[in-house]
Amino acid sequence: MFRHQSQTDQKLAKQKEINDWLPITSSRNAKWWYSAFHNVTAMVGVGVLSLPYAMSELGWGPGVVVLVLSWIITLYTLWQMVEMHEMVPGKRFDRYHELGQYVFGEKLGLYIVVPQQLIVEVGVCIVYMVSGGKSLKKFHDTVHGTDNSFKLTYYIMIFASVHFVLSHLPNFNSISGISLAAAVMSLSYSTIAWGASVAKGVQPDVQYGYKAKSTAGTVFNFFSALGDVAFAYAGHNVVLEIQATIPSTPEKPSKGPMWRGVIVAYIVVALCYFPVALIGYWMFGNSVEDNILISLQKPAWLIAMANMFVVVHVIGGYQIYAMPVFDMIETLLVKKLHFKPSRILRFVARNIYVAFTMFIGITFPFFGGLLGFFGGFVLAPTSYFLPCIMWLAVKKPKRFGLSWWTNWICIVLGVLLMVVSPIGGLRQIIIEAKHYQFYS
Repeated sequence: MFRHQSQTDQKLAKQKEINDWLPITSSRNAKWWYSAFHNVTAMVGVGVLSLPYAMSELGWGPGVVVLVLSWIITLYTLWQMVEMHEMVPGKRFDRYHELGQYVFGEKLGLYIVVPQQLIVEVGVCIVYMVSGGKSLKKFHDTVHGTDNSFKLTYYIMIFASVHFVLSHLPNFNSISGISLAAAVMSLSYSTIAWGASVAKGVQPDVQYGYKAKSTAGTVFNFFSALGDVAFAYAGHNVVLEIQATIPSTPEKPSKGPMWRGVIVAYIVVALCYFPVALIGYWMFGNSVEDNILISLQKPAWLIAMANMFVVVHVIGGYQIYAMPVFDMIETLLVKKLHFKPSRILRFVARNIYVAFTMFIGITFPFFGGLLGFFGGFVLAPTSYFLPCIMWLAVKKPKRFGLSWWTNWICIVLGVLLMVVSPIGGLRQIIIEAKHYQFYS
């Protein structure tokens, strides 16, 4: 009996030691404002710069409806995630897949959540590699003139070199300074984007009709634009991991400060998204580029500054989305493969991950298509309707009541988004691949 108790104590001690080493659970002293700027950094990414382009493919009426609905639905589902973090007394669901396992079962929960969450987080890191490299190139071309001899590949490698250093910061709280800088930068370059658009004015012969010459092309572009909008609301994939860093007691649960931070973050999201999307489309019409900063050429110093702001922001954004991936990799290495927690293990694992995302970003530098594909394929489930399914399964609201109808409407809209937008995104990738001369 005593031997069994001793073995149990040793197992618990070892488990605590591992949890104290893993990125998500190693530090729980975050303040509510950490939640605010972590969520801003996670949410307001380079996707905001594609929103005028998405508007050009959606049109005024559908575009405004999709933007507003997405803001409302994702705020609601984010609230659900925050509420479910500690719905079981004495237990915290520190990771998205842990909540999934509680709702769907140990194995099924893993199979449902982990592949989708990994695709989202790795996909965002790849897109940020590409957009960081493109923004560096745009900065260089704006300041020094176009230099075709220095390819996009090299700019992506320069951007990646920063992450070979920053990726060794151990947990969310250790990157709080980077995340704060990234959040400030996102608000700054969003303001520059719509402010410079206003200064440039409505372009001569601006057109607001659909750009595609065929009905099929218009439909595919519409589908891809839905994915672009979905990509702009990706914060759900890291929300539980962010909440895990906030201290919690029965008297003061973590959902209080977390929700306060989310509200602040969503106000910032609205201040960034709606002006950029609506003003950018108003000024440029259907001729706007998939990154509005490319459409803006002057004043050169301001556009160069905005592109450097983008670089700083996607550095922070990459770290926010990479941290849960690091946690999964290190959990697998330590708990399943029984490696000893060490700095060398972390150094090797994280460097391999950064190198992998860099390589994929160099191989597939198709920014616009990637947004549409990833946005619909995996961001729609994890941000739009998976939280609603979990809520219905756990909370069991009254049938045909307000909560029941709200969740089912979100589920139906989210499933439609998941089905149609990857089709348009895949077509966009093929078009951009031809542009990059991947096909003869």
